[in-house]
Amino acid sequence: MGLLAATTSVTRYRVNGRLDEPIIDIIASGLKKFAIRDIDGNPSEQVAGWTSFQNPYLPDFEGSTFVLGTSIVFSLRLDKKTIPNKLVQKHYTAECTKRLKESGRDFLSSNEKKMIKDHVINSLNLKIPATPNIYDIVWHYEQAELWFFSNLKGANEQLETLFSKTFHLNLIRRIPYTLAAETPELTNHQQDALLKLRPTGQA
Repeated sequence: MGLLAATTSVTRYRVNGRLDEPIIDIIASGLKKFAIRDIDGNPSEQVAGWTSFQNPYLPDFEGSTFVLGTSIVFSLRLDKKTIPNKLVQKHYTAECTKRLKESGRDFLSSNEKKMIKDHVINSLNLKIPATPNIYDIVWHYEQAELWFFSNLKGANEQLETLFSKTFHLNLIRRIPYTLAAETPELTNHQQDALLKLRPTGQA
């Protein structure tokens, strides 16, 4: 889901921490270091990395291409290979039959079956291209706020993990609870009450 889409979902984050100077150079270095890598032609099933907002299929973080006014604009790309179960079963059955015929035995051990299945999946992953999913990001650095254009749990978790790994800064989701916790007008009694709150359904 993208920044320029007709309809969109946004998860707002507070960025906890600050970068040293020169900020733009440090951000560029991090984006380049953890840029998306191509997994077509290798057995990896999925990969996550940064890519450029303007050209997400050919990441380019040279110069200040990711700077828009006072904001940092880039994207998270998640590439994943999806192999239909029936396709795995087809090749797995054929390989087991071949192995039994070659060995002259009537059965295979559990370990042999696992090895065959792993081999089949790796072989298929070498042939099947990954499907890219792109999620745009707007980082308002001066306001310590980041907008992530997705509400998908898996995508948000990937963002939080990769952002921390790249910039050594933590993202805190701006949900009603965290917004309330940031309110400076809370009394000590109200802060204590807030800390004792539990999600609905929990004791």
